[in-house]
Amino acid sequence: MKITRYLGEVRSELRKATWPWIAKDKGEKGFKRFKELTDSTVVVFIAMMLLGGFVTLWDFILFNIIELLTQIGG
Repeated sequence: MKITRYLGEVRSELRKATWPWIAKDKGEKGFKRFKELTDSTVVVFIAMMLLGGFVTLWDFILFNIIELLTQIGG
């Protein structure tokens, strides 16, 4: 069936993936084992903060422009 074939292909592809929480070097201990995961998490967090700031800034600017335009017209 198509579903069985699809699930088999998905399983095959997932085996090829590298998972950041599985440490490559088994000799490291603690958070050093998860350096790739923590580095990626920090990058995503910083990107989300920058994106949130950008959206907030433009929301504030556009809100004030619309408010100014509606006060002039009314």
